[in-house]
Amino acid sequence: MSFETLGLGPELLRAIAETGYTEPTPVQKQAIPAVLAGGDLLAGAQTGTGKTAAFMLPILERLKPGLSTSPSPARHPLRVLILTPTRELAAQVEEAAKVYAKHLPLRSTVIFGGVNINPQIDALRRGVDLLVATPGRLLDHAGQKTIRLDQVEVLVLDEADRMLDMGFIHDIKRVLSLLPANRQNLLFSATFSDEIKALADRLLKSPAMIEVARRNTAAETVAQTVLPVDRGRKRELLSKLIREGKWSQVLVFTRTKHGANKLSEQLEKDGIDSAAIHGNKSQGARTKALADFKAGQVRVLVATDIAARGLDIDQLPHVVNFELPMVAEDYVHRIGRTGRAGSTGEALSLVCVDEHKLLGGIEKLLKRTITKRVVPGFEPDPNAKPEPIVAGGRGGGRGPGAGRGPRGPRPGGSQGRPSGSVRGPRAPRSRRSS
Repeated sequence: MSFETLGLGPELLRAIAETGYTEPTPVQKQAIPAVLAGGDLLAGAQTGTGKTAAFMLPILERLKPGLSTSPSPARHPLRVLILTPTRELAAQVEEAAKVYAKHLPLRSTVIFGGVNINPQIDALRRGVDLLVATPGRLLDHAGQKTIRLDQVEVLVLDEADRMLDMGFIHDIKRVLSLLPANRQNLLFSATFSDEIKALADRLLKSPAMIEVARRNTAAETVAQTVLPVDRGRKRELLSKLIREGKWSQVLVFTRTKHGANKLSEQLEKDGIDSAAIHGNKSQGARTKALADFKAGQVRVLVATDIAARGLDIDQLPHVVNFELPMVAEDYVHRIGRTGRAGSTGEALSLVCVDEHKLLGGIEKLLKRTITKRVVPGFEPDPNAKPEPIVAGGRGGGRGPGAGRGPRGPRPGGSQGRPSGSVRGPRAPRSRRSS
């Protein structure tokens, strides 16, 4: 099957060809015709499956008849609203809109917190057909009456499970109350939890349903390995792997913002170019770190779970869990940064005695045992006693990435929002830093 058979017009086919894509992915094959048909859609797809194009291309095709080159803002009412959980994902989705609409007179923009609101107000006043937003900043604009939502024709909730996990449910409900009742709704989620099903029941009307990956499964193109190691030797082992493997690009996950900063500094002292990215970094610093990483100017990007979704890095060969996440599902999202769109990748997890229970939870979720390999010279002490992974403590790694208890908030969540175990409708109200 080719893109030509999916019902897309010549302007979009030309833009697709210019990106170098020749064949649609499974989610695109199913979602594009469904969205073009005009009905609601519930789609389950892992990151790296091409889901952004799966909704963006048919939305642009549906917008075409009403698009105009007129400079008048009145000729550009907001017709499409795409909500995302993080700033990075919002920016990437809006960039995709620009790429695919390069031969169409589309006006689009992106709004999120952490940056000056005034340029966003100016862009909205000039009129936009398509808007990508994080929920908090969108409601800020709605409160200031700098945006009109009464003509929205299509609503997309991208990575809806992540939005619920981050406590956005109340903001989402407020946004829904501001939208016209007659609209098309598209909900994309990596997992179909009970909370997602409840949201879908509330939001969607007789939706088409697509699921291109099994629930909570790691990408089959990712080779997963656990490297047992003592907690105090993790950084030494990581440096050895990077140098001896001659890795040019590796994404490394820690549990906390402090841990990400400290590990990045230690790697720099080891002579390995590194940068950290997490919720306490300014938007400018986060954007620069990601750009330097993509450009090859930085070998190692150390990240908290803010980067577990939304980061789109082509051909990323290596992901390392310097510390295992407190929530097993986040392991799937972390390693999903590699092995994307059919390419192969490697995910290594440095696991100390403190993390054996976390590893057991991950293997239970995956319904498989992950291969263990001891690196010579880094054999773990068989007599080492586990230390608790506690909030603000130094257990579970001492130094980089001390974690929080299983029932507490997950440090490093985007924009500092509480995000412990997956929350449903009673999630705490999110703060307005998105």
